[in-house]
Amino acid sequence: MMRRAGFVALSLLALASTAFSQSEAVIDDQGISFPLSAPPRRIVSLAPNVTEILFALGLDTEIVGVTRYCDFPEAALRKPKIGGLVDPNLELIKSMGPDLVIAFRGNPLRTVERLRTLGMPVFVLDIGRDLESLFPLIDKLGRITRRDKEAAALAAGLRARLEAIRSRLEGVPAELRVFLALNGQGLWSCGRLSYLNDLIALAKGRNVAGAVERDWLHFGLEQLVHVDPEVIIVLARTPAEFERGRDKFLKDRRFRKVAAVRTGRVFFLDENVTSRFGPRLAEALEVVARNIHPEQFERVP
Repeated sequence: MMRRAGFVALSLLALASTAFSQSEAVIDDQGISFPLSAPPRRIVSLAPNVTEILFALGLDTEIVGVTRYCDFPEAALRKPKIGGLVDPNLELIKSMGPDLVIAFRGNPLRTVERLRTLGMPVFVLDIGRDLESLFPLIDKLGRITRRDKEAAALAAGLRARLEAIRSRLEGVPAELRVFLALNGQGLWSCGRLSYLNDLIALAKGRNVAGAVERDWLHFGLEQLVHVDPEVIIVLARTPAEFERGRDKFLKDRRFRKVAAVRTGRVFFLDENVTSRFGPRLAEALEVVARNIHPEQFERVP
């Protein structure tokens, strides 16, 4: 009887252990279940924002490969390069012996499928429509790398920064019309489906292109004059590039009736910081909020 009871107890323990191991998995943004085992020791990142978060989680040693666009933090520049977002060298990645490859929006689906065909463990993440989507992204990366505590701390710090900005803007109406210009040819901006639209809203501005159900859209010159933005924010890679973009507005007589041009309210926003769906978006939010409502940041909180 004692022997049978012991056998039953061991069987129940085995079943419980099996159930636990089966529940230890994370669902990626393709809906694929990724089982958790030992913490990964060799990680390849296929996107700059993923690389930034991995470093923020303290995974410097574990990162063995990044894209040529991964330039933040500075330590990322010293990591072996596996190619770009759309043209990674799959054989090189395989030769690195990764136990985790993290893909993101912008990596071609055929690339992700080929990596899986080659037997590599791929975890796929997607971009969010708003800044709140950063938190499940950080949480998933924390879980998949077994850095849950570090991910929780990173998320808490990010929330504190966002809350500090929100408190500065408490009670301020979102009335100022804002045009976010992507520096380059033509008047490209962000629509309602881009997280940058949410960034403008959180900064208590009103995106003049926010009613358009798209990520990105092209404005006509007459259309921009008609919507008459009171603030223009130019997304550029460098201050020198921004100055050239700003001059397109300030020195073109066709824009002289636009409120932002009349008052000189044309501002710089770092493309490197803002175009990556990662924690530095809190920095971008503060810059935008200060540009739209400088008076709220001059007062003592």
